[in-house]
Amino acid sequence: MDKRLIPWLVSGMMLMPGVAFADIDFDIDGLKKPLEENVRVYLDAIPENERRLNFRFQSRVTDEVSRALQALGYYDPTVTFTVEDKASSDDATVVLNIDPGPPVLIADMDVKLEGEAENDPAFKALLETAPKVGDVLNQGQYDSLKSSIQSLGIRRGYFDGEYMLSRLEVAPGLQKAYFRLHYKSGIRYHFGQIVFHDSQINEERLESMLTFTEGDPYLVTDLGAYNQALSNTGWFSSVLVEAGLDDMRDDRVPISVSLAPAPRNQFETGVGYSTDTGPRVKIGWKKPWFNSRGHSLNTDLYVSSPKQTLESTYKIPLEDVQREYYQVQVGVENLDNNDTKSLELTSSVSRNWKFDTGWQRSVFLRWLYSDYTQGTDSDISNLILPGINFSRVRSRGGAMPYWGDKQSITFEMADPIWGADINLYRVIGQTAWIRSLNDNNRGIVRVNGGGVFTDEFERVPPSLRFFAGGDNSIRGYGYESISPRDEKGNLLGGSYMATGSLEYNYRVTGNWWAALFVDAGDAWTTSSPSWKTSAGVGVRWESPVGPVRFDIAHGFENESDDFQLHFSLGPEL
Repeated sequence: MDKRLIPWLVSGMMLMPGVAFADIDFDIDGLKKPLEENVRVYLDAIPENERRLNFRFQSRVTDEVSRALQALGYYDPTVTFTVEDKASSDDATVVLNIDPGPPVLIADMDVKLEGEAENDPAFKALLETAPKVGDVLNQGQYDSLKSSIQSLGIRRGYFDGEYMLSRLEVAPGLQKAYFRLHYKSGIRYHFGQIVFHDSQINEERLESMLTFTEGDPYLVTDLGAYNQALSNTGWFSSVLVEAGLDDMRDDRVPISVSLAPAPRNQFETGVGYSTDTGPRVKIGWKKPWFNSRGHSLNTDLYVSSPKQTLESTYKIPLEDVQREYYQVQVGVENLDNNDTKSLELTSSVSRNWKFDTGWQRSVFLRWLYSDYTQGTDSDISNLILPGINFSRVRSRGGAMPYWGDKQSITFEMADPIWGADINLYRVIGQTAWIRSLNDNNRGIVRVNGGGVFTDEFERVPPSLRFFAGGDNSIRGYGYESISPRDEKGNLLGGSYMATGSLEYNYRVTGNWWAALFVDAGDAWTTSSPSWKTSAGVGVRWESPVGPVRFDIAHGFENESDDFQLHFSLGPEL
């Protein structure tokens, strides 16, 4: 013990016997960061009521330092104490000057596998990550390796696995340590019979989604994947896929799939607001399983000031339930916005594929009937439009992702050969990217574009023409207020459209972000677009249901020269 501590302790105990100091801190010198951090963890565990400057406290500190260093392979430390007064007599700092001494090194890795695990590539990969002879001893690595071997065995179906020997031997005087792990795995079990309980869906539908077959080697991740696949269908309110470990026979594990049907009728309502559409209401009615084949029906009513929509979608899963399905849609829409008035009836049939890459493909045939007035153009249009769409959405980070992107492109055409009123070709695409430098800085890039090619543009319904401006387009301009105009100044819609946006977000505090952005683009018919640009600032709130966005933007070519306020709620991709 440092002799300078004794008089101070004696004096302190004479003046204030049995009274603990209010605040005792530690300064640690002489250790590299990993060792120092571990020592601090052990010292922080000393209760406040034991932090008195006496011999018992010094002994406790020495023991905790020793244990902390031994865990990382240092068994012969030297600890020197110094006490320094801080502001008053009941405030002190204990300075620990620690020499960890020479490390204990791993002299032997006696790790053996017996049974079928000996030739299992997963175990070989695990052992390649184990400590090596000559490494400094870390007791946590021994514990981790021991538990990792055992848990890997359980995850891969070695249910009879056990340790015949598991011991960490340390010879501090020799500065050597020995790992002793002898694991006897026994046989690897395989998937047995799969039994479904309480399913309202035909079993062949469920079996088509299996990620394994009877007789395959057991793998717990396959059970998890199948559990997730069943949950994703929406057919069930609860799903539990588990191995029957109490009923194993020979080398087979029976699999039990317990299911609870989702309610046949589900209703949801939602309200929202944006500067583009004003207040809006959505009412949904969903039948997640219409019959035992897993068909589903979804009907949505959407009402806002400029637009009212009623749409029903009937989904028919195919043999590959997760990846392939048919979809039949019917709908009606009434629109009264700016210089657009239209009543549209639609119906479509589509064939859809999902791929492992995340891409989705949809081949469709849709009928569009439109009775419309667009500026000075009034007509009734009847179109049959075959087309194809490719899309992909990826994201990480929940409702307000820190990483993500979205791609979509659609081609469709109409021709009098199959009954359409006019001949046209239309393409529309979009891409958006979200990337983050760190937890507090993120950027968003968006690009949208499209074109409609026809010799009879005045007979193209408004929903196939292009307009720009608004919350999700060029901020600083009114909703769909950018397009060519007729001689009376009425909006006509464009044959082409291109918009882009650059946005930077900075986390101010918690779930609140500040935003800076620049938008640009146009919707045009002539060969020379008149680009519109805007810039602004905004606030983002990371709410539980997605980002709430409030923006103030100025359109530099806006004739009114006013600032526009934009408010919206919804996903960014």
